[in-house]
Amino acid sequence: MASMRDIKRRKESIQSTQQITKAMKLVSTVKLQRAKGRAENSKPYFDKMYETIQSILKKSGGVQHPYLTPNGASKKAVITITSNRGLAGGYNNNVVKKILEEGMTPEDTVIYGIGRKGIESLSRRGFEIVEDQSDMINEPLFSDAAQIGRTVLEAYKSGEIGEIYLAYTAFKNTVVHIPTLIRLLPMEVSEAEESKEEKEEASIPMNYEPKPEEALDMIIPKYINSLIYGAFVEAVASENGARMQAMDAATSNAEEMIAKLSLAYNRARQGAITQELTEIISGAEALN
Repeated sequence: MASMRDIKRRKESIQSTQQITKAMKLVSTVKLQRAKGRAENSKPYFDKMYETIQSILKKSGGVQHPYLTPNGASKKAVITITSNRGLAGGYNNNVVKKILEEGMTPEDTVIYGIGRKGIESLSRRGFEIVEDQSDMINEPLFSDAAQIGRTVLEAYKSGEIGEIYLAYTAFKNTVVHIPTLIRLLPMEVSEAEESKEEKEEASIPMNYEPKPEEALDMIIPKYINSLIYGAFVEAVASENGARMQAMDAATSNAEEMIAKLSLAYNRARQGAITQELTEIISGAEALN
């Protein structure tokens, strides 16, 4: 059985850790409220942007454009959004796991990383890290998304990569965060079921001004930049939600451990007192 001194030291250590986890939980809660509002306010715009692009593609028929057809390159690029810090439960690991589950391998995939934790994990697995823009995730801006978008589009147009994917954690609510992998290029039309009215509307050809190729050259990059920025916003909210849950669980576990150690300390103290009393009584009897 551990001595009273050992139990007391361990209890004090866990109490110090509990204070840290409590503070981190409070910080994450405050950050989550701000990030959650930003994600919820932005979501309608990104949803509408997606619907609009899908509507345009469905009505474009046989339009030939580099962004809509494979360029023949075998390499895939994944824009991976994780965090720069740990202590967020499975948040970072789930994004990496999602990439691996979808069949991405180091031989045919390169990583455009945002977030040190994801970069470190993928690098250990042998993936090539083409870009490390981890600072962007601290305070993401649309200009950051546009910068990443330009970089991957240039690599796509030059034939360095043949497919572009975006891996991030979608924010559903405070406790539900969904690891997500979507393909950005070549673009594909959604296969979702449509109503009769939607099918009739989709059959109406799209009139472009200027030419279809020029219009798509302007529209698709903006669409991709919007998706990347939307992923930034949702990833920040998911990270703080995951960290808040992890710190809440750690605080609760610390409370349980402190309670158990307090009980063990009291038992040890009671045992020590009993032993001292026994020794005193035995000594007194010996004198008599």
